[in-house]
Amino acid sequence: MSTIYEPGFGGHIGRTHRDSTPWWPPLPEGLGKSNVVMIVLDDLGFAHFGSYGSTLATPHVDRLAAGGLRYTGFHTTALCSPTRAALLTGRNHHSVGMRGVSNWNTGFPHMRGGISRRAATLAEVLREHGYATFATGKWHLAPMEETSAAGPHHNWPLQKGFDKFYGFLQGETDQFFPELTRDNTHIDPPAGPDEGYHVSEDIVDQSIAYINDLVSVRPDRPFFLYVAFGAMHAPHQAPTSYLERYRGAFDEGYEVFRQRWFERQLELGVVPPDTTLAPLNPGVPHWDDLTENQRRFACRLQEAFAAMLEHTDDQIGRLVGYLEDRGLIDDTVILVMSDNGASREGGPFGVMDEFSFFNGMWEDIDAIVADRLDDIGGPHSHSNYPWGWAQAGNSPLRWYKQNTYGGGVRDPLIVHWPAGIGPDLAGGIRRQFCHAVDITPTLLEIAGASAPASWNGTDQLPMHGASIVPTFADADAPPQRSVQYFEQMGHRGIWVDGWKATTYHEAGQPFESDTWGLFHLDDDFSECHDLAAEQPEKLQQLVEQWWVEAGDKGVLPLDDRTIELFGGAPRPGTVHARSTYTYVPPLSHIPSDPSPPLGARAWTVTADVTVGDDRDGGPEGVIYARGSHNVGHSFFVQGGELHFDYNALGTHTRVRAPLTLVPGRHTITARFDREGKSGTITIGADGADLASATIPKIVRMLGSTGTDIGRDALSTVVSDYQGPFPFTGTIHSVTFDIRSKRDTGDIAATAATELARE
Repeated sequence: MSTIYEPGFGGHIGRTHRDSTPWWPPLPEGLGKSNVVMIVLDDLGFAHFGSYGSTLATPHVDRLAAGGLRYTGFHTTALCSPTRAALLTGRNHHSVGMRGVSNWNTGFPHMRGGISRRAATLAEVLREHGYATFATGKWHLAPMEETSAAGPHHNWPLQKGFDKFYGFLQGETDQFFPELTRDNTHIDPPAGPDEGYHVSEDIVDQSIAYINDLVSVRPDRPFFLYVAFGAMHAPHQAPTSYLERYRGAFDEGYEVFRQRWFERQLELGVVPPDTTLAPLNPGVPHWDDLTENQRRFACRLQEAFAAMLEHTDDQIGRLVGYLEDRGLIDDTVILVMSDNGASREGGPFGVMDEFSFFNGMWEDIDAIVADRLDDIGGPHSHSNYPWGWAQAGNSPLRWYKQNTYGGGVRDPLIVHWPAGIGPDLAGGIRRQFCHAVDITPTLLEIAGASAPASWNGTDQLPMHGASIVPTFADADAPPQRSVQYFEQMGHRGIWVDGWKATTYHEAGQPFESDTWGLFHLDDDFSECHDLAAEQPEKLQQLVEQWWVEAGDKGVLPLDDRTIELFGGAPRPGTVHARSTYTYVPPLSHIPSDPSPPLGARAWTVTADVTVGDDRDGGPEGVIYARGSHNVGHSFFVQGGELHFDYNALGTHTRVRAPLTLVPGRHTITARFDREGKSGTITIGADGADLASATIPKIVRMLGSTGTDIGRDALSTVVSDYQGPFPFTGTIHSVTFDIRSKRDTGDIAATAATELARE
């Protein structure tokens, strides 16, 4: 008798095929089901789409809204990684290990930086039901220290259920010079901005190619496409033609536009007629109180945001146009949403470079207006707009991204599905409360799939969300759940049957001292009428229920740390569990978080090289580069000189010296010695110091672009050369020795400064 190596085989095995019966497994249940396209924008406020009230140009998204449904009660977690984890699992973010951004791993179950094995993703489940699964754009769901080519890769998209991935693993990227990954491999961008490249166009090109390959060969297989744009997260960057459309468009200021957008929201029915426009958030200056240069700077920053949004909308239009041309649009569920409210990370006046905000190095706005205003929005900026424009984008709501008030957690959601939402329902508004955790149950219902009780041998968490499919046909259907908690960086909130209690937490202060507000959300869309004093018993009921939900969903312990967690103490078994880093080229680009932690430490870089008898004047090229045009280091040889450039947010300190090397093997070094808040860079060769220069102020966070060895392949740190400017000799190795520990005091001070600026 023959042994059968296929469990469940339903045929018969004889000695030959003539006396055997063949058998094939049943076809996947999903064949013939609806396609799914989930489009997630980043840091887009409740009001930013034209169909939600703004006067910004979003015609393609607005056309989807006109042919589908707009949800005005959709809520998120107030931050990117947690919302994405909730969207893709149907569970609350603390429960799956994503309390905050995936850059953090605090040692507690609610903050591991990757999605728990106890929560199979939507992609994993749909793939088992016959779906092809594709992800393009931003991931930010893997611990950032795991994002180098060395992995481990178990939290990367392909290991989380996607057949193909093209995008970036970080929380943000330069739109013209992105750190790209295809599947499990880091790659260089296919072109640069001089050739018309922009990453939003690239990821839509790849999305279309993935679908086209599939439907051309297997038109019976449905697909799930997850498109997560880098837009509208900083840096706000767009092609020049888009930037030019908005010159002077916002000169009236954010207070005028906020009122105008609110009035449009009332006209469109996006907010109830009795809604109150929230007052300016604390710390937002009145427009008329700004200096002329502050107003010019703020307007140009908003122009860059608007240009980027219109450009992104056009890319969504290209994707939808392709689906229409291929006859796929009718039975494709398209969801368009934001992951949190508009960003507060530009501060009260806005920033030319977002990392000035994170480094506590405040910019000279007068100097920017005089010399660099036209750089904003282009490949030589990394800008974010001021609080006033962010609050306008969140109209009519209070606060921003990171906060549990509406400005952080209430976001646009558009659902377009002609086969399921017919023309008699098209253009409708749905006011039911719903949340990011409800999206996976909704899509599983549409696909005819159910959440597994066990996945790959691991018992699964129960779904926390509920399908909102009943609201498609019934505008008066009740919310599908009665309770939803919120917690983000110590801010807390809870919604219960139309009531909401929420707090604004001051980082570092006792949680017991937080003041809770009480709002009847069904009657108070913008949370402007606090009923805590009038109904203390109701408030106490909600607060007690918050603690119950917190215990049940794994929210505890409460943790309000933010910047302190970047570059935290190294743990055994991670990339930073050492003080020496040796790299042997050729080497893939190393993203920022797995790169050697040079920011607030003393360090030495030693390059072991061989140079030949070069009659053109000796070796040339980059030995080591970290960062980009806005912040970073470049260690290079050019014109017979050795250079080290310390780029502190556009302020360059250069040390250089003549370099004459006989043919053969040599060591080339750069040493940084820290002296309080400043330091000294010394360069040398073969054991001898050649020159040094004083760095007046240390940059603690070296930007979001990582490390290259032997080249500078993305946005170059300096303008002396065009990338990649490879080293012409042979680099045997480059070694980084970290000679001092992380300066916890400095980073804690930076965090305190950042939080105090609210």
